[in-house]
Amino acid sequence: MLVVAAVVFVGYLVATLFFALLNPSYGSSLSTRASQWGDQHGLASVVHWAAHEAYHWDLPKKGGTPPAGSFGTGAITKTFATSIALAPPVDIVSPTKTPLPGEGVWHVAGRTTANGIPTMYEAFVRPDAVHTSYVVGVVWMDMNLLTAQLYSGSMIPGGGPYWHHAPITTTRSKTLVDAFNAGFLMQNADGGYFTDGRTIKKLRKGSASVVIFKNGRMTVAKWGRDVVMTNQIGSVRQNLDLIVDNSNAVHGLRNPKSTRWGSVVNPNDDVWRSGLGITKDGALVYVGGPSMSLSDLANVMLRSGVEEGMELAYGLDFVQLSTFTGVPGTVINASNGQSLLSSMPGAPDRYFGSFWAHDFFTMSLRDNELHRTVSTTTSTTTTTTAPG
Repeated sequence: MLVVAAVVFVGYLVATLFFALLNPSYGSSLSTRASQWGDQHGLASVVHWAAHEAYHWDLPKKGGTPPAGSFGTGAITKTFATSIALAPPVDIVSPTKTPLPGEGVWHVAGRTTANGIPTMYEAFVRPDAVHTSYVVGVVWMDMNLLTAQLYSGSMIPGGGPYWHHAPITTTRSKTLVDAFNAGFLMQNADGGYFTDGRTIKKLRKGSASVVIFKNGRMTVAKWGRDVVMTNQIGSVRQNLDLIVDNSNAVHGLRNPKSTRWGSVVNPNDDVWRSGLGITKDGALVYVGGPSMSLSDLANVMLRSGVEEGMELAYGLDFVQLSTFTGVPGTVINASNGQSLLSSMPGAPDRYFGSFWAHDFFTMSLRDNELHRTVSTTTSTTTTTTAPG
């Protein structure tokens, strides 16, 4: 009897692994799909060991310079005055000792309002002074002009159905500006999940939280201290603890024994990471890219003006932000999208595919920004090509 049970169990594992390896929602690579499967089937310790060993076989190289054109091109807003939009962000001071031309300079990205007001900017910097051939992307989003939405999936957080889930519909595409990854698998997130008027997983006091209010505004906060539950909250997605608090890096980010920021990847490993933060004036800042330790991620966020910041997903397959262009109010699709970094294997089509079972966030134009109006807005822009 035990032999039969063992055969059935092994057969189940083999069958589920086979289907996981064919499932694009588990990641872009076979190794990532296998690790996601292992996490779901009680093999987390094996997965974590394998990830640690694989990292040391493929360490990011030191020194060097990035390819030409790595720091972005396009319009740079020099002066901008409006009673609606936030003031554009200040250029980022590079974490390296010697910045390259164009490094840290903000460029207009994504859909503008009907009046041509930029809703977001993107900039590119190197993550530290050691791995100088790598570049990470930073996106600044104006929450006065944008409205946020959490999309939920059958894999993260699980269950459902949900009101908002992949694929993004044609109607919702008419105002779409960008879409980006959320956080860890819920069993690894040490936090909760609230959406569609119900708690999917209990919210943890003290957890780093992406909070979306019913008016579409989004913030990053320490749950129970900065924000508590009210009837004005639409969604809460928690993920570990804050890494930036009160404009300072949280103590202990370099501690390899700490589990406050997960146990899968060592905080000092230089891997693909992403994070989200809020600035003093209420802008959202996303950071994503390769060769970052946890403290590097916090450092880039601080240099981008973040006051409260948290880690989102890690790993090459899951760190993904896409910006979208098109006339406001017109239907767009994945072909209108562009990944923040060309090295991101996940393409914009994941947000338009029913296969994508992970949660993610979108930013869309507010209704009052869809139509051209007479405005006193003044701006001066220049188009430049920044050398790499």
